[in-house]
Amino acid sequence: MSDQILKYGFWFIALTLAQILIFRGIAFGWGDQYYFQVLIYPLLILIMPLNFSRVQIMLIAFSMGLIIDLFYLSPGVHSAALVFTAFIRKIVLNLMEPRGGYKVNSSPTLYYMGMNWFLSFSAILIFLHHLVYFSLEVFSFQFAVTIWLKTLFSFLTSYLFILAIAVILNPK
Repeated sequence: MSDQILKYGFWFIALTLAQILIFRGIAFGWGDQYYFQVLIYPLLILIMPLNFSRVQIMLIAFSMGLIIDLFYLSPGVHSAALVFTAFIRKIVLNLMEPRGGYKVNSSPTLYYMGMNWFLSFSAILIFLHHLVYFSLEVFSFQFAVTIWLKTLFSFLTSYLFILAIAVILNPK
């Protein structure tokens, strides 16, 4: 267990620092709107081990989101979206459970679950995270088209970066 704590503690620090120091500056758009934002930090919630409880993962998500909120100067938007992602993760895992079930000590990563399964799993969670994030960012249905455009474009860019990290580092 302490091995897992060190491993995912490293992932927590690495993804948080990468989001704050590198990906915070990557935002493209036109006018006063940024439609392409790269948000890679939800990857941690995706790859957390299956033997972690929902509450543990939600506490980790809240901590990570709070740190990112401090640097983005956003009042709880990242925290709320990441906690939502941590909450919905169990539901998505149950819907996508393979016939033989999951191995208790494994993680839902590319290494353990395979490319097709991981592509679907990560796409669902990243898209839902982005939809909640951008909905909370404007907090008004008056901007529904903007929310959907930001969600779609940011999902595509973030998803490419997350897949690249998952393939290159292939967390076990």
